[in-house]
Amino acid sequence: MVRRKLLTDAEIATRLAEVPKWTRLGNAITRSWEFEDFAEALAFINKVGALAEGMNHHPDIVNSWNKVTLTLLTHDRGGLTELDFELAKKIDAL
Repeated sequence: MVRRKLLTDAEIATRLAEVPKWTRLGNAITRSWEFEDFAEALAFINKVGALAEGMNHHPDIVNSWNKVTLTLLTHDRGGLTELDFELAKKIDAL
């Protein structure tokens, strides 16, 4: 359960340095992407979905044609845990 322990502000700052394209938004982290078209955005969303299912840890996803915004937090903990940063790193590797 260590991966689901809420992180302190100092721990979050350290983890954010590991995923520099993500920004903190309250009790979550977020990042946006822009693609050529809807099909490319949807393909990315499907890849993220497969990662999320594999980890049993699901992001909030907003899609507007070619733009995708992901927001990560551990919903049942009400904030950020190691799982969020693990998933962010995996998404960045796509």
